[in-house]
Amino acid sequence: MKQSKFSETQIVNILKEAEAGIPVEELSRKNGFSKSAFYKWKAKYSGMDTSALKRLKALGEDAIGKGGLVK
Repeated sequence: MKQSKFSETQIVNILKEAEAGIPVEELSRKNGFSKSAFYKWKAKYSGMDTSALKRLKALGEDAIGKGGLVK
């Protein structure tokens, strides 16, 4: 799987800018991503803020530290 050139925090900040009213076309030109990437990010991260993202990362790291994710 290809690694994103944007961190999850950057993605959440871009989504917040879009919610504030900046057009997707302008954001994609300014930051260098495609519109399809934006809509994939929106589906995955919509409604998250940076604190929720940090909690999600901490839960994932905790699960990995305990021997992996439970199936």
